[in-house]
Amino acid sequence: MKKANEPIRLILELAKTQAIVGRRFDCGLGGLGFNEFTILYNLSIASDGKMRRIDLANKIGLTASGVTRLLLPMEKIGLIKSGESERDARARFVTIAPGGVLKLNEAIERMELLLNEIIPMDKKIKIEKISQFLSELGMLAR
Repeated sequence: MKKANEPIRLILELAKTQAIVGRRFDCGLGGLGFNEFTILYNLSIASDGKMRRIDLANKIGLTASGVTRLLLPMEKIGLIKSGESERDARARFVTIAPGGVLKLNEAIERMELLLNEIIPMDKKIKIEKISQFLSELGMLAR
């Protein structure tokens, strides 16, 4: 059997780490799942405060239909708002609602506490380098 090379092992480790971290955060963010957290976070930093569903899907690495399935219950409980574009009736925009801002701020505080348990702060330089590398890798994989 052929042994996996370094890039293959990297991808396997990333997948495993994402699954472990996702599970840990899914039960530790005060009722928000990790995917909901990423949606609220990306909406909160959007340049004009809103994003098209397809752009949001691309930003967080999910399919458009996957994001739509996540957004429906989020809208029902007041975390996000959606609306049509003034220029294109086919395009649906999503914004973070006031309830979403509160939930996001709470989740960020919880996430910081969880991350302090998981990642030693003396690894800050490594974290920055890994984050930059993963960002570059994500851009190449599109």
